[in-house]
Amino acid sequence: MSDDRRPGHGVDGVAPSAAERRRGTAEEPSTAGSDDTTADTTAHDPAADDPAADDPAADDPAADVGPAPGRRRRRDPLAALLIGVLTLLLGFAIAVQVRNTGTDEDLAGLREEDLVSILDTLDAREDLLRAQIADQRSALRELTGSDSRSAAALEEARRRAEALGVLNGTVAAQGPGLVVTIRDPERQVRVADLLDAVQELRGAGAETMQIDGVRVGASTAVTGEPGDLLVDGTPVSSPYEVLVIGSPQDLQTAMNIPGGVVDRVGRQGGSVDIAQSQRVVVDALRPLEEPQYASPDADDGN
Repeated sequence: MSDDRRPGHGVDGVAPSAAERRRGTAEEPSTAGSDDTTADTTAHDPAADDPAADDPAADDPAADVGPAPGRRRRRDPLAALLIGVLTLLLGFAIAVQVRNTGTDEDLAGLREEDLVSILDTLDAREDLLRAQIADQRSALRELTGSDSRSAAALEEARRRAEALGVLNGTVAAQGPGLVVTIRDPERQVRVADLLDAVQELRGAGAETMQIDGVRVGASTAVTGEPGDLLVDGTPVSSPYEVLVIGSPQDLQTAMNIPGGVVDRVGRQGGSVDIAQSQRVVVDALRPLEEPQYASPDADDGN
């Protein structure tokens, strides 16, 4: 039997009915679609169609914003600085450790004789330093002693200057003594009488005195005529007041000796009043006289 399959006929040569044709037409798209879907499912790669699969930042919401470039540049220099500082500190610590380790190893590697020699050297340096300290302390004590001696010498010089000033009349003085008043109503007191009074008082230990406001010194001169006397060129008049510092009792005894000043002034019609006092002020001053001919002896006597 020949196969007279023509288009529009079935397998057995019988033309399909209209219902079969409609069913066949409806089933063909479904079969084709199923095959195409299977093929597409097998060959399709979702990662190729989804851009977010290759970009990890797509899954991170913070990655969409991202750090600002300016902020990243500001953090980088600070981090570099911190790293540099830490590196320097680490290097310094390592260097110190290596140095200490090297020193200990050097000492540990020395012989006993070398260690003894090093110890002796250190002991010698210690002795030298102690000797220098002792010298400095000795010098300090000497300087302190010199200052003390200088201060003592200065105080002694000041005391002597004051004593000499009292004796030569350049410094005011006070102390126990006498107040002697010589009255001369007859104007008969002579230069000799006034000089004798000065000499008797000096002989009795008078340290300083003044007559009518004129300081009496080693070179004091009494001149003039009775009733018109001058002391160192300064006129004085009766009653003559003599202020003298010394032992009050000794001074009064010297003035009252028989035939002395009190007796002579009494024979000339005058009188002498003597009063002891525990505080007599001699405040008249003499100018310091420069010697015209005398000078200090430069020869020390050797």
